[in-house]
Amino acid sequence: MTVDELKAFCKTFGGAVETLHGAPSNILTYSVGGKNFAYFKTSEPEQWRFSVRVAPERFLELTDMPGVKPARYMGRFHWITVVRVEAFPAEYLTELVEWSYRKAWGALSKARQENIG
Repeated sequence: MTVDELKAFCKTFGGAVETLHGAPSNILTYSVGGKNFAYFKTSEPEQWRFSVRVAPERFLELTDMPGVKPARYMGRFHWITVVRVEAFPAEYLTELVEWSYRKAWGALSKARQENIG
């Protein structure tokens, strides 16, 4: 899966919003109802590295894989970073993004979910 394909996939979720944040953060975030579920780093070093939230029980398993590390500043909240999207299995990436989206969606109030609907 390419970076462009992954970005397009992140936009397919109901209520998903893509936001580009400039300097100093230089990130492209994907959120639903103000809750982030994925983001890309848009500047060097490691341009286009991809971060996503994972289940706590999968955090250690994933961070033991080559090319995957705890997300900077967010690792303690079970976010991981995939350094090279192209080198990671596509079906695994889509599974991780779907889980992260459901987690963000579940954190919204029922009224907010209905408004996004």
